[in-house]
Amino acid sequence: MEGEEFAVGCLLSIKTTLGDEFEGQIICYDRLSNILVLQEGLESGPRRNIRLLKANYIKEFSLLSQDEDPLDVKKCFLDLAGLQAREDSAIRQAEADSERFGVGVTSEAQTLFDALSKTLPVCWDKTVIVVMNDVRVSSPYLPESVRGGTPAANERVRKVLEFERKKIQTRGTSL
Repeated sequence: MEGEEFAVGCLLSIKTTLGDEFEGQIICYDRLSNILVLQEGLESGPRRNIRLLKANYIKEFSLLSQDEDPLDVKKCFLDLAGLQAREDSAIRQAEADSERFGVGVTSEAQTLFDALSKTLPVCWDKTVIVVMNDVRVSSPYLPESVRGGTPAANERVRKVLEFERKKIQTRGTSL
């Protein structure tokens, strides 16, 4: 399975050792890693399925035709606005995710934060857990450490803390 059969542009019908069957055009073949980069189907346009396939997993293949270079710059479509939007979205998500991690807090504090975040809006204010923008839970993150907010909100946060601390203690004694 080397040489001319893996030339860029070849359209192959492939059966893999895992039972997949598909047609794809070779975009690239890396001899060192023995990996084929294939564009599935012959659709042109803004979206294409690309498959990376280790050649060892090819059970059988047949050459359907030899087409032109699939990476012809004149026929490639790149949606820069779409790519920029995806990048912006990924950055916003990464920033939001990073705000969920406490800096300079214990793993127990992070576990309690994660438990509270499952049902309530929470964020960190340095090492203080802020729940529903009003209730503050300071180190050592005990039910008695809850301050601010309405009595009902306070009680709800205390109950979650008590429950999660019991779970942590149970896990600690079962180890």
